[in-house]
Amino acid sequence: MSDNILILDFGSQYTQLIAKKLRKLNVYCEIMPYNASLKDINSKKPVGIIFSGGPQSVYKSDSPKLSFDINQLNIPILGICYGMQLISSELGGKTERGERREYGLTYIDADKNSILFRGVNKKTAVWMSHGDEVVKVPSGFKINSRTENGVISGFENNDRKIYAIQFHPEVEHTVEGLKIIENFAFDICGVKNLFKSEDFIKETILEIKETVKNSVAICALSGGVDSSVAAFLAHKAIGKNLKCIFVDTGLLREGDKERIEKVFKKKFSFDIKIADASDIFLKRLKGVLDPEKKRKIIGKTFIDVFKAEAKKIKNAEFLVQGTLYPDIIESVSVKGPSAVIKSHHNVGGLPKKLGFKLVEPLKYLFKDDVRNIGRALGIDDEILFQHPFPGPGLAIRIIGDVRKDRIDILKKADKIMREELKKSGDYFKIWQAFCVLLPIKSVGVMGDERSYDNVLALRFVDSIDGMTADWSKVRHEVLDKIASRIIGEVKGINRVVYDITSKPPATIEWE
Repeated sequence: MSDNILILDFGSQYTQLIAKKLRKLNVYCEIMPYNASLKDINSKKPVGIIFSGGPQSVYKSDSPKLSFDINQLNIPILGICYGMQLISSELGGKTERGERREYGLTYIDADKNSILFRGVNKKTAVWMSHGDEVVKVPSGFKINSRTENGVISGFENNDRKIYAIQFHPEVEHTVEGLKIIENFAFDICGVKNLFKSEDFIKETILEIKETVKNSVAICALSGGVDSSVAAFLAHKAIGKNLKCIFVDTGLLREGDKERIEKVFKKKFSFDIKIADASDIFLKRLKGVLDPEKKRKIIGKTFIDVFKAEAKKIKNAEFLVQGTLYPDIIESVSVKGPSAVIKSHHNVGGLPKKLGFKLVEPLKYLFKDDVRNIGRALGIDDEILFQHPFPGPGLAIRIIGDVRKDRIDILKKADKIMREELKKSGDYFKIWQAFCVLLPIKSVGVMGDERSYDNVLALRFVDSIDGMTADWSKVRHEVLDKIASRIIGEVKGINRVVYDITSKPPATIEWE
């Protein structure tokens, strides 16, 4: 059993990054809402707890507070940003509106005698995002760091194992942030039992066996990382009692369906029904230009097709889904203090009203965890490290009307783009790369003739988690090769452009 560190979410946009940093250290962790009861917290048997940041001011009456007295927690505590101010407020310190806000990169002077800063440079770069500041620390606590402006950036009580910092160690900009989190996990909380892929696989297979028993489970297999790993775990647990359904929407990349057949059907002998519903999707999307309407139509059609196929399978009681932890966190955060910025692209999450009992073996994992599990299961890197692909598929990469001729053009261009990125060795260096077919035409000269054809945009981005992204600085010769091949081989495209917008202000996908 892995040692567990809990994270209470007070609405920070960075809460998931805290969890990801802990998982990077192979420390198991879970996120709970800030108002979780002490009983629920204790039921997880945590060896430590972290209070996240948050957008509100702790001294306001409607700001999020703990549902219990902080003195009832007999485990190490780390408060980050709002979490620091909360600890101060709960234990008799004082927080006020700061005279000067601190946003972005800042340097602090850290106390080298603090366990929290063990191995950290005395002067170190951190990421700040606050307008309030602690002006008086609680009785019995000592200040362990200050910013260049003299603002208190951390305090602690080593005897009580309570630590608080104003900056965000979880973001990449805090240069030694991982070391600070490591110190808290291992030196302060005493984590010893790490999260191991092999143990997770054994426990999960046993759990699926005990849950499904002799019944039949269905899996909506998309060929993406999440559904593939979930299906592999279920297949190892119940074998032929797992029935997979692959819905061909007609909006997939070239080669996606063939890969499903090659890897799952032929190599691993999965029982898969491939349902060709491309005509249905195209018919329902005809003339639809609004991206949100596209998503809703595709989501509903996917469910309709899946439901019809599922009815044909006898004794099916369970539905295996590749739900990941961020999906669960986000569904909880909607009810909490976090702001919801945008809805998901994915349509793979099927509603409970289908009548099946859910089996979600990955529901406490992040994407990196899933890839590690997949590698331990022997799944091909071709599946595990493919670029993210949205549930609505190419429909949201065709701006405007989704027609068969436009899908064919985009498929061919996308295939060439992927081939050239793999040849150049850049494919696995880029977080996500794709083509967008624009609803405009431009004049060109092909041979000695005037052309008036479609414009295609290339969108390559570098990111860690998709929350923020920067455009990829791909070598010009690689872009040149991609553009030349697309224009030369794909009839209907005479101009290729490269999107150099970061997120924010843009999103990664165009729709």
